[in-house]
Amino acid sequence: MKFMIEKRFKEEIYTDKNNYEYITVSHDENKVRIYTLKNGLKVFLARNADAPRIQTYIPVRTGSNNDPADNTGLAHYLEHMMFKGTSKLGTQDWEKESQLLNSISDLYESHKAETDPEKKKEIYRKIDEVSQEASQYAIANEYDKAISSLGATGTNAHTWFDETVYKNNVPNNELEKWLKIEKERFSELTLRLFHTELESVYEEFNRAQDNDSRLVQYEMMDALFPTHANGQQTTLGKAEHLKNPSMKAIHKYFDEYYVPNNYAMVLVGDLDFEETIQLVDRYFGTIPYRELPEKTPVVEQPITGTVKRTVKSPTTPRVQLAWRTESYGTREAILADIVANVLSNRGEAGLLDLNINQTQKLLWGQAYSVGLKQYGYFSIVAVPKETQTLDEAKELVLEQVELVKKGEFPDWMLPAIINDFRLQRMKSLETADGLATNLYDTYIKGRSWEQELNELDDYAQFTKEDVVAFANEFFKENYVIVYKEKGINEKLIRVENPGITPIKINREAQSEFLKEILAEKTEDIRPEFIDYQKEIKTDAVKGKKISFVKNKYNDIAQVHFIFPFGSDHDRDLGISMQVLQYLGTDRYAPEELKKEFFKIGITNDFKTTNDQLLISLTGLEENIEAGIALLRHWMENVQPDQEIYKDFVQTVLENRAAMKKDKGRIMTALTNYTKLGAFSRFTDVISKEELENSKVEVFTDRVKKLFSFPYGIFFYGRNLEAFTAYIGKYTEPETLQIPEPRKYPEPATGGNVYFTNYDMVQMEMSKVGRGKDVDPENFGKINVFNEYFGRGLSSIVFQEIRESKSLAYSAYVSYAANSELNHPDYITTYVGTQPDKLQIAVDTMTELMAELPEVPVQFENARNSALKQIASQRVTRTNIFFNTLRLKKLNIHHDFRKDIYHQIESLTFEDLKAFYNHCIRPVDFNTAIIGKKENLNREAVDQMGTFKEVSLKDIFGH
Repeated sequence: MKFMIEKRFKEEIYTDKNNYEYITVSHDENKVRIYTLKNGLKVFLARNADAPRIQTYIPVRTGSNNDPADNTGLAHYLEHMMFKGTSKLGTQDWEKESQLLNSISDLYESHKAETDPEKKKEIYRKIDEVSQEASQYAIANEYDKAISSLGATGTNAHTWFDETVYKNNVPNNELEKWLKIEKERFSELTLRLFHTELESVYEEFNRAQDNDSRLVQYEMMDALFPTHANGQQTTLGKAEHLKNPSMKAIHKYFDEYYVPNNYAMVLVGDLDFEETIQLVDRYFGTIPYRELPEKTPVVEQPITGTVKRTVKSPTTPRVQLAWRTESYGTREAILADIVANVLSNRGEAGLLDLNINQTQKLLWGQAYSVGLKQYGYFSIVAVPKETQTLDEAKELVLEQVELVKKGEFPDWMLPAIINDFRLQRMKSLETADGLATNLYDTYIKGRSWEQELNELDDYAQFTKEDVVAFANEFFKENYVIVYKEKGINEKLIRVENPGITPIKINREAQSEFLKEILAEKTEDIRPEFIDYQKEIKTDAVKGKKISFVKNKYNDIAQVHFIFPFGSDHDRDLGISMQVLQYLGTDRYAPEELKKEFFKIGITNDFKTTNDQLLISLTGLEENIEAGIALLRHWMENVQPDQEIYKDFVQTVLENRAAMKKDKGRIMTALTNYTKLGAFSRFTDVISKEELENSKVEVFTDRVKKLFSFPYGIFFYGRNLEAFTAYIGKYTEPETLQIPEPRKYPEPATGGNVYFTNYDMVQMEMSKVGRGKDVDPENFGKINVFNEYFGRGLSSIVFQEIRESKSLAYSAYVSYAANSELNHPDYITTYVGTQPDKLQIAVDTMTELMAELPEVPVQFENARNSALKQIASQRVTRTNIFFNTLRLKKLNIHHDFRKDIYHQIESLTFEDLKAFYNHCIRPVDFNTAIIGKKENLNREAVDQMGTFKEVSLKDIFGH
């Protein structure tokens, strides 16, 4: 860095009318206020009036890096237990329950200390027995019942290296009740229903073993950080530690790290600053300050050579390289991030984007950097083609690093990267969640909001010379390389099912604490329904309809060209848009086109669905016309190139092969096959032979004549007048007609079990049933049914499958209404679990669905939660327009949330039961199962229907 510039953003200290001192930062458009209470609690407040709701985060400055070495996974497990309630919330009789919990804790200590496997099993049986007794007094998921009664959404938490973050989005009239609930759970820890939750964490551990991104990441971090917790303690922990937990150790961790001087309150939404800080102080200001444990910093020795590792799994081979960096915000971390963006700037115009991906030299390559609280890393991922070795892929990406070291990248690139950063920040900070996320991340990293706002100016100070000098100093033979080969993972750990007896979950019980929360009335938020005709201005230029929604927030504009036809009308429309991405024009080579878009800060996006093609441009409003001119030039003057097309075909075929190795993609394809049969949109793809034998002109001709078809224009920006003044230059008469769409069958479901073999720890099962044709009059019932029965932490299914019987980490039942009239709804059930639990999970799900369970308290909670969510929702920004397109398919032309709200207002349990008996109970299901064939219980599977093992070609259509 050659010189220091005057900081534009500076901290300023003020005192509000109630004598609370706070910090703001000059020129901060979001006017964030940062308060610090007497007990050290930092409170970040900002206003966002999009909706009468508040995005809340409680970030705790601790994560897996603070796990005791003999209790890894503890921070993550504690995060799970924070949803179990306290001595007041989640109990029917604390005095009796607490005695039993103490006994369970002592038993776990004995279990941990015991080395004899048989004696350990005996102790575990005792733990199971006492847990049964304790569960009589527990009320499962009462935290979630309390929080959902507010109309909260997005209730969740996550744990990472140095953070554990608790999340909720609540209506602003329920803020005080939310604070009351959170104060209660952050005041004390109660480890109830411990062993069933532990089993759920086992399942999460097993799922992670079936995720090869994690396998590569774990190996890479272990090699990068041979002594630091970044690499030595994974968030999920080691299997032996999960099997031998200590409740005492978890309590100790909570007492040490969950103190107000080590967490923050981040609230962004429609709030009043003065009232909010008083409320936060009233509830959280009484929690006592406590000194944090002393930590001895771990200093890693420099990596002096190449560290090689290998992992194996069934998916496509790839290679990942990583260099260790200094901590987030340091000079080294900033320069590493700049180099990552010189190589990969969101797939636009980086050296890897243009020289590797655009030219199809590899299947895919990308660079990125991660800054952590202590240290960080710079990484490159390379996915070779089938004819390439992993080392060849490595050399190709390292060649791009050499270009950076030689300064062989354009002078305009650094300013363009900084401008792109500013644009992305502007987009993220305009939403309540985007701003709140940025604030909590700043807190976790121990940085000030002033530092965060000045960061982009810090980046902008670095010159090309600085970047080149850094690259030469930083990129040496001092990296970690992980070879991800295709093969059998010999390191899989199959966690044995310890044999848990289902516990009592007391669905209808309520603690006094919850009764008080439910009885406490707040002034209702009045729902606001939008008048689409009023909010969407329309105009016409040269007979072309233009729809306009005003951007009230910033200078970023979007223009969307909406073609009312898609892959149903032309199967190869989507692949034509993909071919276009690799081709240039008579004026620009393909990579030059990418550079031109990046220079003006305009991103383009092509999205093909079955009934629509959407071409979108986004960027500063002042550059939108230049973006449209460049787009039209590109599409009308695209140059067919058969050689590039041949490479493209190879890339498509190799991507198809890669999909067939990916568990998630296979399960998606299998579920689609189970739902729609052998012939569907999913399987109706252009064949390998047709791709290889086609001339590129077949696809480029489609592109060239696209704007001669009917289409509409949607503009989201500030100045419609200016837009209509120039858009006519890029508009021409419609001369082509939309082809008729192809009809795809929606066959009846029932009585079939489709299985695909895959080497994995778990089994995943999904049942799919075709329901009746969509009826918007049912939307209110569907909303409440999903909340009450099928999804979410307090749903009947979650409570029974996970809380009571510990059968799965993930389980749900979902009723999905069709998006288009005269087409059927679908009901889907899902369970992912260990093979030895699948049968019990299936039986439990079947039992639950035989008749809709009646829990009046839970039904009322689900109904009221749905009403509160709708009342506090607001339709804003581009959603105003795109909602109308969605509603049009249902022949609805007004804000249908109004109808749904009224449906739910008058909904009774008898109505929901009648809906269930009429629309769900009679449905026949097909079943999809993926897993290792040797683990399949055929006897159990044959009871579900006619068994058929289907090949990857069957389910993918290629």
